[in-house]
Amino acid sequence: MDRSDLNHQDRWSGAYAAAVFAAIFIFIFLLHLPLLQLPYFWDETGYYVPAARDILLSGGVIPHSTVSNAHPPLVMAWLALWWKVVGYAPAVTRTAMLVLVAFSLLGVFRVAERVANTQVAVASTLCTALYPVFFAQSSLAQVDLAAAGFTFWALSAYVENQAIATTLWFALAALAKETAILAPVALAGWELVGILMRRGQLRKFSMDRGEIASSTRRIASLLTPALPLVIWYAYHYTRTGSVFGNPEFFRYNVTATLSPIRFLLALAMRLWQVTGYLHLWVLTGATLLAMFLLPPRRDSDAERPRIDLPIQVLFYIVTLAYVVAMSMVGGAVLARYMLPAIPLVIILCVSTLWRRLRFWRIAVACMAVAFVAAWFWNPHYGFSPEDNLAYRDYIVLHEDGERFLEARYPMARVLTAWP
Repeated sequence: MDRSDLNHQDRWSGAYAAAVFAAIFIFIFLLHLPLLQLPYFWDETGYYVPAARDILLSGGVIPHSTVSNAHPPLVMAWLALWWKVVGYAPAVTRTAMLVLVAFSLLGVFRVAERVANTQVAVASTLCTALYPVFFAQSSLAQVDLAAAGFTFWALSAYVENQAIATTLWFALAALAKETAILAPVALAGWELVGILMRRGQLRKFSMDRGEIASSTRRIASLLTPALPLVIWYAYHYTRTGSVFGNPEFFRYNVTATLSPIRFLLALAMRLWQVTGYLHLWVLTGATLLAMFLLPPRRDSDAERPRIDLPIQVLFYIVTLAYVVAMSMVGGAVLARYMLPAIPLVIILCVSTLWRRLRFWRIAVACMAVAFVAAWFWNPHYGFSPEDNLAYRDYIVLHEDGERFLEARYPMARVLTAWP
């Protein structure tokens, strides 16, 4: 570990991290203030809020007021804790989720600052917070964003070669949502490839075997987070008789999706979601133009550094793992499933703009404006209401309908798929 690594960790062990977290939380809390009183939406009402309320009322981590989907209980337990201390209300729920989101954005900031610099970290965190899918999911009681946040912290620890912290953060990510195990498994596979390549080099050049031992330890730290997830599924099986939740949920999200044609179509959608969805193309397009048309800028007679290629490869591996795996499973091809990958793309793009574009701050400001515009502007292609503020309009529409029915037909029976 060099001196810059020591300075980085010393700074993050003090008040610096707390100050950055406070700034992020205040920023996103004010942005979400008009949304805090909204009633629950879609999967919030269908699963996550009932599951969390069961923990609050009975202390059991397996829901009984709704059919169990076998999602790990970490986020639901977090909500139950807030309800126990503060009170059971939508505003409390959304504030609790914003705390997790601020922590997640702090993880984005830490990763970006570690692999690039503070300027790139600030710009990347801002763009991530304003990206429509991230913004819309921030106050919703769902698990994808929390799992992504712990993944960012795990990646930071992994880059800093902190094995115990890597294991801890990836374990928490997996206990937030089971699909978070994709990142450590993909990185472990990459480490294994490195070991096999080094073994071939050892036979020819007698290279230092310490590198292989170090990679082996890293693989262990990456695979260990699967153990808490295995324990959770074993417990779920002993209590319910099923490992992965109710059979219909498993069929819809796994067995019914294993089709070559469906995989190719979903793969195209996943690639679009990590490169162009909801104005993300503005950022990735600007990055490609800067890469091919502009040389690196120079500071003090030296080129501005890029993110180290091994770090870039790690980002690509995690992104590819989510793109491929989430094309194979998941009944609905929801953009929120790609939240662990999209901030990594943003960090790479912002770093490239910082490196090559003279007016890179103006470019980032334009990206931020484009992302905010996508909060309100619905694209002409298919999208989910929960990917921007369309979910808010949908909730308000139902509230207006409820008020109309209550005024005109107070005793009528209403059949609806949406509570």
